[in-house]
Amino acid sequence: MTTFSKDCLKGKRILITGGLGAIGRVAVGRLLGVSATIAVNDVVDDVSAAEIMRECGWFEEGCTYHKADVTIPEEARGLVESAISAMGGLDVALCHAGMAQSCPILEYSSKDWDRILNLNLKGAFLVAQAAARAMVAAETKGRIIFTSSWVQDVPWPNITPYNVSKSGMKMLMRGMARELASHGIRVNSVAPGIVGVGMARRQWDTEPDYRRRVEKAIPLGTLQTPESVADAIIFLCSDASDYMTGATLLVDGGCSLYPMD
Repeated sequence: MTTFSKDCLKGKRILITGGLGAIGRVAVGRLLGVSATIAVNDVVDDVSAAEIMRECGWFEEGCTYHKADVTIPEEARGLVESAISAMGGLDVALCHAGMAQSCPILEYSSKDWDRILNLNLKGAFLVAQAAARAMVAAETKGRIIFTSSWVQDVPWPNITPYNVSKSGMKMLMRGMARELASHGIRVNSVAPGIVGVGMARRQWDTEPDYRRRVEKAIPLGTLQTPESVADAIIFLCSDASDYMTGATLLVDGGCSLYPMD
């Protein structure tokens, strides 16, 4: 397990969207473990969120929950305002919320296409824009971090809308990095590989053809752990990444080296 100094993010005020998902929970826990202050966003009701946070022990760490649908402009703006009010400012915006759906491209409905692009790309843009505006107004030399994927460059079958959303996110990240550099705001992405949680784990466990394809596609040979994604996020949040902007940090076990489908 990677070990960071327990106070390496002390004083960092971080907003994470999609923070109650499988990877998000691990990321929040590890960020709290290195002394960050966290505002967690998701779309579950307050009672369910409180139960999850109590189970994870986050209340004792000073973590707050902020329900908002990031695909709605007013809610995305309100989320950033609420997070700033709770934490006293904003140093890092982690645009982590996202979704995928496995379906052959010939069978994808326009409704599902819109749903995936709306959350993965539009939602990320709305939160990043609202966060950037707040950082510029406060003259905070902050960070915006997107959770992308190795499929931003290498198409993986049956998740084409997801591939497209992450490819678009890569250019969104680079465009924002270029425009916000003069304000001292760093904008980067972390690009995981095939993480062994959620849909990927279910397919690994239940679809032999998918498992065979994945086993060929990962040069390092094993499904990725959510902890390795969280560690990359910690690095991008930390002062160790001060001279990075417009960059994608690939943490994918080598999936993006070459197609092996």
